[in-house]
Amino acid sequence: MLHSKNLVSACGLYCGACGIYLATQENDTEKLLQYAIVLNQSLNETFCDGCRADRKSAHCSKMCLFIKCTFEKGILFCGVCQKFPCKELTDFQSKMPHRVEILQSQNRLKEIGTEQWLIEMKENYSCPQCNTVNSAYDMACRKCGYSPGNKFVNRHTNLIYNHLSKE
Repeated sequence: MLHSKNLVSACGLYCGACGIYLATQENDTEKLLQYAIVLNQSLNETFCDGCRADRKSAHCSKMCLFIKCTFEKGILFCGVCQKFPCKELTDFQSKMPHRVEILQSQNRLKEIGTEQWLIEMKENYSCPQCNTVNSAYDMACRKCGYSPGNKFVNRHTNLIYNHLSKE
């Protein structure tokens, strides 16, 4: 079993609800190949066990400003930085629907700590019917088909649909 700390990203995203992370843990090579094509990286570069794990998607490990920044500052996540929220984080938040709650997530991490935050995040991204963890883009549960797939999707359905319709 992976250490749960791997699922606490520097930026405030919950890695446990990332499509790449889920596909890696479920050994879903077909889904991982789809991500690899979209991200223009190899299949081997796409596997990911979370932000703090040794095996990270090349997309995150090469492009993420926040992993390097928090490491250099000796902090676990951006919310405890004196410059929080920095321009880089607010710009990052504005570009994709799954990032819409990262500033609130950072504040919650600071308030309740990583273990309780991980419990809340898992609940936030789990299907209310069968408890399967779904991503921010799973409009319906991947396992049982229940809609919405999780509380996050329920809160941001219009934002997600608008984003997906542009692809």
